Amino acid sequence: MKYTNSIEIALPQAQVAQLLADPAKVAHWLRDIVFHEALNGPYGQVGSTSRVVFQSGKRQMECTETITRRDPADVTAIPAGAVVHFDREITAPGMTSVVRDRLTALTPESTRWESDSEFHFTTLPMRAMALLLPRMFRNQSQQHLEDFKAFAEHGTDVRDRTR
Repeated sequence: MKYTNSIEIALPQAQVAQLLADPAKVAHWLRDIVFHEALNGPYGQVGSTSRVVFQSGKRQMECTETITRRDPADVTAIPAGAVVHFDREITAPGMTSVVRDRLTALTPESTRWESDSEFHFTTLPMRAMALLLPRMFRNQSQQHLEDFKAFAEHGTDVRDRTR
């Protein structure tokens, strides 16, 4: 299953990239995250892996995230006209996903975040869920973008809305 989500954020590209790259900010905008722990390498650097735990209702899902691309590596010095890339592979029981994020400056004060997601399911229950509920995956990805936008632009913390 493949799909693309996007959103426009009313902030400069460098500011958006720095917020996305900051591990201390993830819990403020990534809904349902319980735990995020670096396993090896500095957070967000190519080749680094992290253990991530999500809670959805009474169900917990643990996955491993591996950063496969971060370009430019230093998001505090983005060349004019450059597109910022953050790519990662996420593995969990029954599935693997690849996410390719692009941040493009639309104006000096606005950024488009485009996110390509690709899922591969390895178990029958996960395949059935993807077949029966494909919109759930796309909608959840769009919700993450919208939550980030609300946090970045207004300081809205998802933890305040989900308690």
